[in-house]
Amino acid sequence: MSDFSLTTPQTAGILYLVATPIGNLEDITFRAVRMLKEANLIAAEDTRHTGKLLHHFQIETPQISYHEHNAQTRIPQLIEKLQTGQTIALVSDAGMPGISDPGYELVCACADAGIIISPIPGPAAVISAIAASALPSDRFTFEGFLPVKGKVRTERLTQFATEPRTIVLYESPHRLLKTLTDLQTHLGDDRQVTVARELTKRYEEFWRGTVGEAIEHFKVTEPRGEFTIAIAGHTPTPQTISEADLLQQLATLINHGISPSKASRQLAQKTGLSKREIYQLSLQMKQEE
Repeated sequence: MSDFSLTTPQTAGILYLVATPIGNLEDITFRAVRMLKEANLIAAEDTRHTGKLLHHFQIETPQISYHEHNAQTRIPQLIEKLQTGQTIALVSDAGMPGISDPGYELVCACADAGIIISPIPGPAAVISAIAASALPSDRFTFEGFLPVKGKVRTERLTQFATEPRTIVLYESPHRLLKTLTDLQTHLGDDRQVTVARELTKRYEEFWRGTVGEAIEHFKVTEPRGEFTIAIAGHTPTPQTISEADLLQQLATLINHGISPSKASRQLAQKTGLSKREIYQLSLQMKQEE
């Protein structure tokens, strides 16, 4: 039982965020199946799609639709049911609800209403893709689906150009080439990417190479299925800078009240040089003074 029960009145129900398979039905957890069976109601993005999952695991819990087109009218109804003590399991078509889907709005409404929200973890395309991408996974940023067009799309792509972390995107097959071409425009031909297709399904595939090579590949290989794209972060090209110029820039930053450590970090980001080596120079400057 949740520790929240010690302080939260049990007259209210609980909203469970239940992760469902992103392709392979064997990826569902024992706990997820149990919670789907025990819940009073399942709020599903697509009741027909979820119905197939429930039938497979012999789950008879009634469903109610909850998606982006009815969220504003459905949220008050679900909140009312939760406040009367019902337990609701929220599911998306695949993966963790609340990630790139309207479940986020219901979660916010429940938080505002003081209703307990409990995640039932499981499959997630973004985690699966980054883990198998062969790109740095210690730090990454998840961008979901890019804006389809316009200024906001251009601004987002422009930000990618200098983003040092690995970037993960979702994309549909009919927009894949368009997105790869836009990445080429903003990031260049040589940025490394991993394009994952149909994760956990029968035709799962990982394609690895540069943006330019990816475009050529998918021009002759028709994109099919759902895609997750992992993009290598930006690595600054070391600038050619003399030690005298570097020392002058260090001195200027430190004279403006910036600590040697922070000044070294800023110059390392700017020049692509080692922060440790720049910091050692700052220590030498201090000793000479």
